[in-house]
Amino acid sequence: MQSIFWSVEEVALRAKQFYENGIRQNVESGDNIGKMIVINAETGEYGIDPTGVETALKLKQKNPNARLFTIRIGYDVAVSFGGAMERTAE
Repeated sequence: MQSIFWSVEEVALRAKQFYENGIRQNVESGDNIGKMIVINAETGEYGIDPTGVETALKLKQKNPNARLFTIRIGYDVAVSFGGAMERTAE
């Protein structure tokens, strides 16, 4: 049972730390660029799929209280409304 409350910013920070400190090297490849990665901010467990929905559901099945964060692999933002998404990886 989880009793610690994390702000949205804390979840994002922890997930990004997992991504930068190990996950990125394993997932930023041509096959994955543009796909969504969903990261459990507590455990570092992650999954990849085109939309992130299937992975989020699987991670929530394992732990209904999981704090999840989604990143578009190889880009600086996950989605863009009227703007441009810049690639950060080739």
